[in-house]
Amino acid sequence: MKGSTIITCAVTGNHTTRAQHPKLPVTAQEIATACLEAAEEGAAIVHIHVRDPETSTPSMDIGLYEDVVQQIRNQNAALIINLTTGPGGRFHPSEHDPVVPGPRTNLLVPEKRVEHVALIKPDIATLDLNTMTFGREVVINTPGNVARMARVIRQAGVRPELELFDSGDIALCHDLIKDGALDPSPLCSIVMGVKYGFQPSPETLLYARNLLPPRAIWTGFGTGRWAFPMVAQAVLAEGNVRVGLEDSVYISKGELAASNAAMVKKARRIIEDLGRRVASAEEVRELLDIPVISLTERDRNAPT
Repeated sequence: MKGSTIITCAVTGNHTTRAQHPKLPVTAQEIATACLEAAEEGAAIVHIHVRDPETSTPSMDIGLYEDVVQQIRNQNAALIINLTTGPGGRFHPSEHDPVVPGPRTNLLVPEKRVEHVALIKPDIATLDLNTMTFGREVVINTPGNVARMARVIRQAGVRPELELFDSGDIALCHDLIKDGALDPSPLCSIVMGVKYGFQPSPETLLYARNLLPPRAIWTGFGTGRWAFPMVAQAVLAEGNVRVGLEDSVYISKGELAASNAAMVKKARRIIEDLGRRVASAEEVRELLDIPVISLTERDRNAPT
C-alpha cells in the first residue's frame, strides 16, 4: 500500500436533495448503480445512506439497505461497503419549550441506530463521534452511546469508521480506545466544512491529523467547494480521500457533477498527478483485514 491512496465515494448522504442535483441517486437500484460506477473509476470503498424511493427523504429502512448491498455484492464482491449509522442522533428543540422535541428530532436508542449493521454485516460502518450544532438542530453522540454502538458493530465483525468533526471528537476517540471500546488502530475520517466543526484548510488538516492516534488509518475530506481542494491536501498529507454527491454536487465552479463516478475520476486524476496511485479494493481489504464475502457466505448470513 506504500504510495497508494484509498478513494471512498459517498454517493447520496442525508442532506443533498434533487433540487440541488437532479440525478441524485434515490432508489435502491440508483444507489447501487452509483456505487458500482464509482468502483469502475477507482473507488475502493462506497459510503451508503438510503432514501425513501417515493419521497427521496432519508430512511433507515433495513429492507432498502439489504437491497442495495445485495445488488452491489451480486456484481462486485471486492468493493468495500460502508453503511452509515448517523441517523438517530439529532435533537430539534421545539419553539415553545426546548425540553420538548421538535418535528425534526430523530433520536433513537443506540442499538436501533446500528440494527441494520448487525443484520447485514457490511464491511465498514460509520461511527460519528460528534456532539455539535448541525444546521438548526443539535447532533448528540454521548460517550456511553458511542460505546454501545461500537459494541454492536464489533460483535457483528464490522470495522467502524470514526467520523471526526472537531478536535473534541478526537479527544473522545482517544478516551474510547483507552477504555477498550475502540481498537487502537482506528479507521478515521476528518470531516471539514460543516459550519460549526473543522473548517477546511491545510492548517486544519495537518492539525487534526497530528491529533490522531499514531496507528490510525485516516481520510481527510471537505464539503461543498472544498471537496476537490481537500483531495489534494489529503494526498499531500499522506492520507486518503473521499468525494461524492453526499459532500458536494459540483465538479468545478458552477458545474454540476455528471455523476458520482465523474467525481471519483477527477479525484483519481488529482491523486495520480501528485505522484501517487489509487489503491484497489483488494489491496484495501488486505490493509484493513476485511475478507471478501463469498455468495455462499452472504446467503448463509442473510437475515431471515
